[in-house]
Amino acid sequence: MGGQDDSMLCSDAERDATLKVLGDQAAVGRLSMDELEERSDRALTARTRGELTALTSDLPEDTASESSQATPLVEAHRPVRRTVAIMGGASRRGPFRAVRDFSAIAVMGGDNIDLREAQIDGGELTIRVFSLMGVVNIYVPDSMEVELGGFSVLGANSEKGGNRRRQAKAPVIRVRGFNLIGGTTVFRVPLQALTLELAQARHLCVAAGRRHPPAAASGRRRRHRGFRHHRSHHHH
Repeated sequence: MGGQDDSMLCSDAERDATLKVLGDQAAVGRLSMDELEERSDRALTARTRGELTALTSDLPEDTASESSQATPLVEAHRPVRRTVAIMGGASRRGPFRAVRDFSAIAVMGGDNIDLREAQIDGGELTIRVFSLMGVVNIYVPDSMEVELGGFSVLGANSEKGGNRRRQAKAPVIRVRGFNLIGGTTVFRVPLQALTLELAQARHLCVAAGRRHPPAAASGRRRRHRGFRHHRSHHHH
């Protein structure tokens, strides 16, 4: 883009494309987390194509070949249905198949379930979490619809991340967290963090939540339909 194109107004799709480039560049180490967050903020508020171009003009265009490797077809993998973390840690990430129901158990341990590269068969997935003095973190692209419910005693179910417009055909993730002195957290990962390590993705989720605090809008309530009896008890 150049010349008169730089003064043309940019679209949401062009902003999203810039966010993805910035995330890929951070994944290979060309941008620090602070730089990624600062440039992402500017991309989200950019009005013209020229403003977007300026955010990536000092970055090369060959990141995809550096940050991705050939992987076996996801369809060839056996479906994954559970993770268990007992007095330790467990993690499920990368390309894998998630079929209908998924169980996560954390007893005095920590469990990470990363759905950023997962294939959601049928477009819907129910994750049932049992946490006893444990923590379960679930990572989903913020374009997906999330329905969070369950029951907590001396713990909590929570969401962190932005409130970006959902894609019409994006999978629906239903999370039911049952926590006893534990917690279940859904991290709604912004586009620019889809290729980052989990700690970095969590950082950007928290930052995105500060920029776009949850609103009591109808779209927000819609994500929780079907779990109207959700209760969480907090102990201080």
